[in-house]
Amino acid sequence: MGEADPGIFKGAMHEERYMNSIVRDSDVVELSEPPVFSFGQKVRANRTIRNDGTYRGKEIGDVLVKKGEVGYVVSIGTFLQQFYIYGVEYLESGYRVGMKRKELELVDACEEIDDLPLPEES
Repeated sequence: MGEADPGIFKGAMHEERYMNSIVRDSDVVELSEPPVFSFGQKVRANRTIRNDGTYRGKEIGDVLVKKGEVGYVVSIGTFLQQFYIYGVEYLESGYRVGMKRKELELVDACEEIDDLPLPEES
């Protein structure tokens, strides 16, 4: 009998090595709790977000969302069976970007009222 082709196992070994080398940015599994944000909620990016190569039509490193930019949650998905990913539609840039919880903060209703202009005195 001939020897088994070592190439058959190369892919499986590479995949196993790759899976063992995945670096998770947190040990927290968010999916054990309900999502922090809900559909339609107004949120703010608390950091600048650049294209990591997953946003089609933009170069890697291009700015997608500026720190402080405001948008609305339009979808909720998951990533790596660990994180919720919030699809946020940003009005200023027009982009819809997937964001992690740690990249967002809720825009407080009171904060919105503070931004309204006061009526002029007559």
